[in-house]
Amino acid sequence: MPSWNALVAELACQPDDQSKANWLKAEITDRLRGISVQRNNRNVLLYGSGFLQKPGAPIEITQITPEDLNGFMSCIHGMDWSLGLTLIIHTPGGITNAAETIVSYLREKFTYIEVIIPTYAMSAGTMISLAANRIVMGRQSQLGPIDPQMVIGARSVSAQAVVDQFEKAKKEILQDRETAIAWAPILPPMGPSLLVEALNALSYSESMVQKWLEQYMFKKDSHATHKATEAARHFNDAQTHRSHGRRIDRHEARNQGLIIEDLESSQDLQEAVLTTYHIMTLVFEQTPITKIITTSAGTVWFKGV
Repeated sequence: MPSWNALVAELACQPDDQSKANWLKAEITDRLRGISVQRNNRNVLLYGSGFLQKPGAPIEITQITPEDLNGFMSCIHGMDWSLGLTLIIHTPGGITNAAETIVSYLREKFTYIEVIIPTYAMSAGTMISLAANRIVMGRQSQLGPIDPQMVIGARSVSAQAVVDQFEKAKKEILQDRETAIAWAPILPPMGPSLLVEALNALSYSESMVQKWLEQYMFKKDSHATHKATEAARHFNDAQTHRSHGRRIDRHEARNQGLIIEDLESSQDLQEAVLTTYHIMTLVFEQTPITKIITTSAGTVWFKGV
């Protein structure tokens, strides 16, 4: 596997910007083709975000959004769907409804889907991963909690935090009515509808993931419903995770019954995946691109600043 420095040096040897762009595209496509061969000629699709390299970019062009469906449709066009799909995903997450749309679309096309996580598949990216038949993770790979986030004013807060705050207020006021004075300026701006919206959002995310796990990853398990319910509850449990960005590694994922393959179990696969990941980061560092969807057939769709 070429080192990071070796890849940077090779890119620097390209004479101009167009040559660099051609080199980056060719290198990623070549690695994805190699992964396809290793995975029994399965279709391979890379979905990557430059959120680490471009932290100041608008979230709508680094996170999972409804527009991403256009990219998936463009890149999957012409594939032999019977071969299944290997989805390599790198994302901070995004809109829950967009994740649902993407999963529904992919599952209409492919009977078998595996997800490979080079490093990050957080939030809505975790939800997409939990709709796979299996997940491939390395030591450095991580999933994250799926508890929905709600925009209140100028900031994003956990839906579970909204529920917890209402429950805390109710408990304290019932115990001592004097505390209502302290809660008075806090609760009215939130409004009663926000509590209902928070409860609905929590239920929506968890029930959707539970359904996917039962239908796909746990399909052949005699205790599929129970296992899917428990796993979905764990990933949605903000009170346990305490942070929406908390790292959920492969050991914790396995403890929830998920089918996890170690990336290190195949040296060739590990090298191809991590080299693809490093080249992808160069794309985000060296070009205006902020999000890329590309395949082992060389089809590319991207967003940029």
